[in-house]
Amino acid sequence: MKPSLFVVGLPLVIGSCASTLPPDVVASSAAVEQPSPRPVAYQSPVSDYVARQPVDPKPWRRQNDLQSPAKGDAS
Repeated sequence: MKPSLFVVGLPLVIGSCASTLPPDVVASSAAVEQPSPRPVAYQSPVSDYVARQPVDPKPWRRQNDLQSPAKGDAS
């Protein structure tokens, strides 16, 4: 006989001889006793909106001098 017959047929024969059926799916008592979580409070997606307008650029050299080390120390 072919080995594939045993690979396919034997599990089918053994499985059909099972004496009990699988248990019914029921909710556990622990899941029923737990309270449901509180609903999340609504927050508008535009509540933190801040209107911004374009501004003219500031002189870059002054900003660079303000951020550079006091004595020009190399970093």
